[in-house]
Amino acid sequence: MNRREFLKWTGSAAAAAIAASPLRAAQREKKPNIILFLSDDHGLDGVGCYGSDRFKGRTPNLDRLAETGIRFERCYSTPLCGPTRCQLMTGRYPFRTGGLTNGSAGQPAPQDEVSIAKTLKKAGYATGHCGKWRQMGASPGDWGFDEYITDPTAGGWFWQKSYTKNGELVQTDKEIYYPDVTHEFALDFIRRHRERPFFFYYSSHLVHGPILRTPDTKAGAADQAALYDDNIAYLDKQVGNLVAELDRLNLRESTLILFTGDNGTAGRSGTIGGRQINGAKGSMWEGGSRVPTIANWKGTAPEGRVLKDLVNQTDFYATFAELAGATLPEGVTLDSRSFAPRLRGQAGDPREWIFVQLGANWYVRDDGWKLNQAGELFDMKDSPFVEQPVPADAQDAAAAAARKRLQAVLDQLNPAAGKTEPPGAAKAARKAKKAKQ
Repeated sequence: MNRREFLKWTGSAAAAAIAASPLRAAQREKKPNIILFLSDDHGLDGVGCYGSDRFKGRTPNLDRLAETGIRFERCYSTPLCGPTRCQLMTGRYPFRTGGLTNGSAGQPAPQDEVSIAKTLKKAGYATGHCGKWRQMGASPGDWGFDEYITDPTAGGWFWQKSYTKNGELVQTDKEIYYPDVTHEFALDFIRRHRERPFFFYYSSHLVHGPILRTPDTKAGAADQAALYDDNIAYLDKQVGNLVAELDRLNLRESTLILFTGDNGTAGRSGTIGGRQINGAKGSMWEGGSRVPTIANWKGTAPEGRVLKDLVNQTDFYATFAELAGATLPEGVTLDSRSFAPRLRGQAGDPREWIFVQLGANWYVRDDGWKLNQAGELFDMKDSPFVEQPVPADAQDAAAAAARKRLQAVLDQLNPAAGKTEPPGAAKAARKAKKAKQ
């Protein structure tokens, strides 16, 4: 594979592709609002429309979004929340930014990276953020958000008496349910900016631990399994409420809603069709990074479409930029590849592979195979349930071709030569986690 072929394959030539897109002129005339709704620790097994045995029929609002929009079957985050947030903001792989784990996700600096919020601001967008920001450094304002609300302490996620709004600490006399405060902030932002294009990053704390009661939980309920179900239900309820408000404001046809998760389910993933998903949050298996992703854009995105395209969450950057008619930053290596044509029902140019990294571990995966940093090859035809190891001396021609093909990608990316975890980052992350417990 030569350099030119590689750039076409990886999507590093995203800027040129977007500039030449026949959609560009139309996008300048009509810039859609964009809402990125990110759930927390919420894998494939947490959404009914993905075949979840536990939640079949119990996530009606998310299921309805998929029914009237596009469901992506193979979208990949990083296996942990901090690096995922870095990817979403920068459109770049961890080894480029230094946001490798939760311990180092605060290393990428807003003065060194061009965030998607800043890129959309230049295209005339109002930008807002609510909810979780933890692990990333600086503040949402520093990264380009005009308005934001987040929580000020490591332990202040759900029931609390304070939060941070536009950099100022807000203290309350009585305990409030923080997801409700952030939700109302999101709705208020949308109402106030309805006359111009806006980008809103809705970063929910649901359903990250600790798993606590919600305002809808019955008094006295303490069973963790039931509380977890309540948290999923509350997340789904807030999605439905957001969609209803867009309908009320007559904004549905001018708004792209993209719902996704930051990594797989925490603890142990559940089952789909009676089969256990392989891996969970923090692992380099499918259950660690393969996340639910639903796009809904009434009147534009095809209804009820299920796509098997390989998508990496770095791709949201180029996609949003293309839809907004924004100019991608110059002199920056973006790993983002736009799937904007797919949102319009067009063929587009889907990826042939995705790359996932967590710390010093990584892999590249194409339609049927996966190769990691240790040179281990896996047959992925039965994923996300089974990832079958392929012996290094296997005589299978398809496996040999896959190994050669994927190794060429890793050689070109060369993650080992990129940024590494700073000394003490892992220890600091463990200390912070202990402080939250």
